[in-house]
Amino acid sequence: MTDKRSHEFTRGLYGSITHTELSSTDPEATRDWCAEVLGWTFQPAFPSPGGDYHLFAYSESGGGGIRHTAQGEAPGSTPTVHVEDTQAAYDAALAAGAESVNPPETVMEGSGLRWSGRPVGC
Repeated sequence: MTDKRSHEFTRGLYGSITHTELSSTDPEATRDWCAEVLGWTFQPAFPSPGGDYHLFAYSESGGGGIRHTAQGEAPGSTPTVHVEDTQAAYDAALAAGAESVNPPETVMEGSGLRWSGRPVGC
């Protein structure tokens, strides 16, 4: 058994929000509140460059993580939509007027790529 995390890609979820990342000034308090009030389940936290990352699940096909806000960052959330081809989705978003926040990047073995973007004017 290994501590290396991986993800098995699920084809039937294209177009669905499957991961939501919450940034919080107090991730442990946010985790505790979500568990108590919303009934979310959590895996043990794991270390990341910005501090502990708290993975949660709220359904069979959705979940996310809670992390500490970066310096100067306001608390918030970032949804991740499941797509078959991240580069193609990224290119289509740019062609449709989106402004890139970050280019696609690999975040976990088996997870494909991650991309963060926002529409122009948002």
